[in-house]
Amino acid sequence: MFRKTGLAITASLLPLVVAQGAAAAEISAGKLKSLKADAVAGVESRAKLAQVMNDKIFSFGELGFQEVETSAYITKVLEENGFTIQRGVSGIPTAWTATWTHGQGGPTIALGSDIDCIPKASQKPGVPWHDPIIPGAPGHGEGHNSGQAVNIVAALAVKDLMVKQNIAGTLVLWPGVAEELVAGKAYMVRDGVFKGVDATIFTHVGANLQTTWGQPSGTGLVSVKYSFHGESAHSAGAPWRGRSALDAVELMNIGWNMRREHLRPEQRSHHVISDGGDQPNVVPSEATVWYYFREQTFAAIKKNWAIGDKIAKAAADMTDTKVDSAIVGTAAPRHFNRPMAEAAQKNIEQVGLPKWTDDEQAFAKAVQKNVGSTKQDGLDTKLRGLKPPEEKPESGGSDDIGDISWIMPTITINYPANIPDLPGHHWANAISMATPIAHKGVVAGSKVVAMTTLDLLTQPKLLADSKAYFTNVQTKDQKYVPMLTAADKPQVQMNADVMARFRPEMKRFYYDPDKYGTYLEQLGVAWPVKTLTPPAGAK
Repeated sequence: MFRKTGLAITASLLPLVVAQGAAAAEISAGKLKSLKADAVAGVESRAKLAQVMNDKIFSFGELGFQEVETSAYITKVLEENGFTIQRGVSGIPTAWTATWTHGQGGPTIALGSDIDCIPKASQKPGVPWHDPIIPGAPGHGEGHNSGQAVNIVAALAVKDLMVKQNIAGTLVLWPGVAEELVAGKAYMVRDGVFKGVDATIFTHVGANLQTTWGQPSGTGLVSVKYSFHGESAHSAGAPWRGRSALDAVELMNIGWNMRREHLRPEQRSHHVISDGGDQPNVVPSEATVWYYFREQTFAAIKKNWAIGDKIAKAAADMTDTKVDSAIVGTAAPRHFNRPMAEAAQKNIEQVGLPKWTDDEQAFAKAVQKNVGSTKQDGLDTKLRGLKPPEEKPESGGSDDIGDISWIMPTITINYPANIPDLPGHHWANAISMATPIAHKGVVAGSKVVAMTTLDLLTQPKLLADSKAYFTNVQTKDQKYVPMLTAADKPQVQMNADVMARFRPEMKRFYYDPDKYGTYLEQLGVAWPVKTLTPPAGAK
């Protein structure tokens, strides 16, 4: 998609994005240091834009595949700043790419971050206990409202320097759509959206300023819906004439739960019954169960998926029903690039963590206390540093940035916009996400992204080393294993009903930066917060 002079594109997935593009014009260490100082100043001058973008996206609170307002707003900002937008990539209405090129040749560097939110996580920012903006509505209970602000502010600072210093290259920004469903990035990889990109910097909210290399703790996964088809009947009058699809779902769940004991302890698997029938007096003719099969290698994921398929078929046989399945999404096990991570770490050490005020620390400790965290130390004050990957990574969560990490040199930069030791995927993780804590964390992360992007644009050896690690270390013995077929389609209808139910009321709370300095001001939440103890009855 992003073609440039000197880049060889092939038909296969793996080599196409690591082919050597036109070389960057290397600059001296002294000149690069000066450029980075200018980039930091460029980020700081856009701190207001970072705050507005962060708060605006927080107020939209859109679930995966329904990030309509979010994508429209972000692409408008980018278009106004000279980026060319391609909308609806990979058949996903809320997916897009934003591209800007200066000069001839030079590397193509992509900046990505997620944009979707969590069900039932509506929460007033700046209130240290459960206080939803709209009860039952979705909200940014992970903090995906912040990453695009990080990337866009960084890209605009770098863009100015590319023009001023005549640095050739291309910047590509893109969103992680439906990441909470792990249902977007693998489709973009499959469809060649990243053809011609040399390296990706991904950003994700965290509680520290850090990066990693190698395989981190966590898992990859495949997300599959199993739909059983039976025959309805009167549950009391003629139950023998029915064939219950719900019985098949329940038998599958029993079978899988029995099998867990005989799977590796590293696996993680979970399900929800997304359709369990209509009412008790009608034998359910249709029922659907949705599984995540998580493991730490491509082979182990596919093995567990095959076991799930076998158990589903057996459940259908036992109930005389039929079953079919559909992939919602996949996430490859992640592997991050060592030379890129080492370059980013040097920038992290230059930037450092934000200086937290006493009020911000007291607020963070109160949130930790109110949600029952085992640690109540407040916000991090020391960098965690860059450590070698664990010899045996722990199991845990997944992210479909893994698919991109297997087709090009990739790192993730975490920035400190959230409070440590919260539950995750929870309303508590939204509490800080439109407060000065998040605003400071976004600016810190943006500085690191801008500086690392300059490294990749102006240091040909870094890019060459990154590609050598990708080719000679990461993919020497393990290649990318796509789990999508050409027939699989993004499940863009998902969450439409939930957003249709809540969006009309949510619109009343969209942030208006023309009237209010911050979203806290619009909601009438005073900062710094003086009352830190929840009222009786509050969570």
